[in-house]
Amino acid sequence: MSENRWLVVGLGNPGPTYAGNRHNVGQMVADELARRVGARFAAHRGRAATAEVRLGTGPGGLPGPAVVLVKPTCFMNVSGGPVASMSRYFKVKPEHVVVVHDELDIPFAEVRLRRGGGEGGHNGVRDVSKALGTREYIRVRVGIGRPPGQMDPADFVLRDFSSRERLDLPWLLDAAADAVELILTAGLEAAQQRFHAPH
Repeated sequence: MSENRWLVVGLGNPGPTYAGNRHNVGQMVADELARRVGARFAAHRGRAATAEVRLGTGPGGLPGPAVVLVKPTCFMNVSGGPVASMSRYFKVKPEHVVVVHDELDIPFAEVRLRRGGGEGGHNGVRDVSKALGTREYIRVRVGIGRPPGQMDPADFVLRDFSSRERLDLPWLLDAAADAVELILTAGLEAAQQRFHAPH
C-alpha cells in the first residue's frame, strides 16, 4: 500500500493568529481536501496534524489513491522536519510528496504545478527541500500576487486576504484542491495541461 500512497502537505503557520493569512493558503487547501471526504485532522507525534484519506476517483469509478494529508504544526520556515518525518513514518518517497504553498510570483487566484525547480525565496519550501534532500517533489503553487506599492513581502504574506480577495478565495481553494486530486489520479502532466491552459 505504501508504494502507491501519497503525502499531501499544506504549508502554513500554526494557531488562530495566522489562520487567515495569505501564507496559510496551503493549509486552507489541505482543510478543503479533508472537508471533501469528511475527514478530521488528528495530532501526530511528528509535529504535524494528519488525516488518512482516499482522494479523487480512480479508474472504473473506484476510490482514488491512499493519501496522508499533513499540516505541520510548527512555523513555516522549519516545515522541513515534520515533512521529512511524515515521509519516513508513512514510507512515502519524495516523488509521491505534494507540497501546497503560497506563491508571490503568481497572480492571485491562479494555480501552477511543477516538480522540482527553485524555491523562489520561499523559506518553507526551501526547508522542505533541505530536509527531504531533494527538490524532486511536486509543488502546487497557489498564487497570492505581489504586495502593493512598497510593502515588504514578509508583511504582505502575514496579512489576511483582502475583503475583495476573500470573495474569490473559495474558488481558489476549490481549484487548488482539484489540482491536487488530478495530480494523484491522472498524473502531473495531465494536471498541468488543465491548469496551465490559457483561460
